[in-house]
Amino acid sequence: MEALGLSQGVMVAFVQVVLIDLVMSGDNAIIIGMAVAGLPKENRGRIIFWGVAGATVLRIAFAAVTTELLQIIGLTLAGGLLLLWVAWRMYRELRAKGRSEAEEAHGAAPKTTAQAMLQIIVADISMSLDNVLAVAGAARDHKIVLWIGLALSVVLMAVASNFIARVLDWHVREQVEFNRAQMNCVQATLEALND
Repeated sequence: MEALGLSQGVMVAFVQVVLIDLVMSGDNAIIIGMAVAGLPKENRGRIIFWGVAGATVLRIAFAAVTTELLQIIGLTLAGGLLLLWVAWRMYRELRAKGRSEAEEAHGAAPKTTAQAMLQIIVADISMSLDNVLAVAGAARDHKIVLWIGLALSVVLMAVASNFIARVLDWHVREQVEFNRAQMNCVQATLEALND
C-alpha cells in the first residue's frame, strides 16, 4: 500500500467509508424506491434522477459544513423525528396500495409526482445528514476519502432505488392477484352453496 502512496490509515478509512455507504445508502434507496413505486413507469426514471440529484446536493452541502453540524445539539433527534414522519406516511401508502382495485377506486387518488418528490426531499434531508456525518467520522482528516465515499453512496442509491421500485411493484401486483383469486374462490363457494 505504501508503494501506491496510500498509508494504512487512508486504506482503513476508505474501507470503513465503503462499508458505511453500503449500509446507509440502502435507506435512501428504499425511500426513493417506495416513493416512485406507485407512479407510472415513464415517470420513475425522472423522479429517481431528481431524488438522487437532490440527495447529492444535500450531501455536498452537509459535507461542506460537517464540523459545524456536529456541534448542533438535537440535530440527530430532529432528523429521526423527520424520518419517522416519512416512514409513517409511506406505511399508510403501502397499506392503501395493497387493497384490491375495487377498494382503491373508491379510495384516495393515486400518488402524484409532486407527492413523491416531497417525500424524497424530506427523507433525503434526514438521511443525507446521517450519511455525511458517518462518512465524515470514518474519513477523519482524509478529504479525498470523504468525497469518494459520498460519490459512491450516490451511485449505490441510484442503482438500488430503481431495483427496489421494481420489487415493490411486483409484490403489489402479486398481492392484488392473490386477493382477486381469494375473492373468486369465496364467490364460487357462495354460488355453490346457494344452488
